[in-house]
Amino acid sequence: MASKDILKMDLYGILGVSEEATEKEIIKAYRKKALKCHPDKNPDNPKAIELFQELSKALEVLTDSSAKAAYDNVLRAKKAAEKRHRQLDDKRKKLKEDLEAREQRADQRKSDDIKKKAQQNLAAEIERLRKEGSRLLEKEQELLTQKVHSGEAVEEDERVTISVSPKIKVRWNSKKDDSAGTYTEDVLHVLFSRYGPIAAVVFSSRKKGSAIIEFETVTAMLAKAEEEVGNVANPLTVTWLSGKPADDFSAQNQAATASVPTFPTAPEVPNVFSRRESCVTSRDYESLVLMKMRQAEERKKLIEQMMKEDEESGK
Repeated sequence: MASKDILKMDLYGILGVSEEATEKEIIKAYRKKALKCHPDKNPDNPKAIELFQELSKALEVLTDSSAKAAYDNVLRAKKAAEKRHRQLDDKRKKLKEDLEAREQRADQRKSDDIKKKAQQNLAAEIERLRKEGSRLLEKEQELLTQKVHSGEAVEEDERVTISVSPKIKVRWNSKKDDSAGTYTEDVLHVLFSRYGPIAAVVFSSRKKGSAIIEFETVTAMLAKAEEEVGNVANPLTVTWLSGKPADDFSAQNQAATASVPTFPTAPEVPNVFSRRESCVTSRDYESLVLMKMRQAEERKKLIEQMMKEDEESGK
C-alpha cells in the first residue's frame, strides 16, 4: 500500500484505539478485530478481506516507532490545517451574516409594503364574502330559529353531516303558444310544492324551457315528483339531478314518523344567536351554513351545465 493511501486512512480508528495507545494495546486491538474478519473465516466476503488488510497495515505502521512518528506528524499537521480552515469559515460566515443583515434592512420597507398590501387584499376579500353571504346567513339563522322553537331536536349527526339536497330538472316545449301553458316560477312552485318544501326554482334557459327545482329535504311524497306532467297540453319532462329518494323511503318514513307528534309553527323571533335560552351551538350554525354554501355551488354548476347542454342541442 502506497504512502498516499496510508495518509487517507485513520489507522487509530481502524483499530479502535486512541492516539495515546501503547504498543501492547495496539496489538491486542489488532488480534481482536483481525480474528473476526480473517480471510479463512470469510472466504466469500470481499469487505471482510479488505478490512483485514487495513488492520494489517495499521498494525505494521503503528508498531514501528519511526513509521508511527511520521504518521503522527502528518496527522497533527492535518488537524492544525482543519482548525485553521474552521476558523476561516467562521470569519466568512460572520461576513456573510453581516451582509445578509444589511440586505434585509435595506429590503425591510419593501417587504413591509408588500405584506401590508397582501393583508389589505385579504381583508377586502373577507369583507366581500361577508357581504355576499349575509343573505344566506340570515336565512340560515331564521331556519335554526324555527327549528329550535318548533321543538325539533338537533341531532349530533345533523350537525356534522353535509348532505346533498334533492334536485330535479324539468323541461317543456317553450315554442308553444300561451294556450298550451306557460311555466313561470310561481307555476312550477305550485306544481311541485305538493311533493315537499321547495328551497329554490332556478331557470337555466327560459327560451328553451328548462329549470332546476331544489327541495329543502327528502319527504315521503318526493319520489313521486318525477311523475308530474303539469299541463297536458304542454307536458313536463322531469329528471333527477341529485338526492333521489330510495324506493323504500316512503314506507320507512311513514313508519318512523308515525309516533312523532306535530308542533304548531312558531312565530318569528329575534336573532336566535342573541338569545341566551337558545340551544343551537356555533357548530350547528357552521354545519348548516357550509351545507347551504355547498348546495349553492352545486346549483351554480348545474345551471352552467344545463345552459351548455341547451346551447349544444340548439346547434
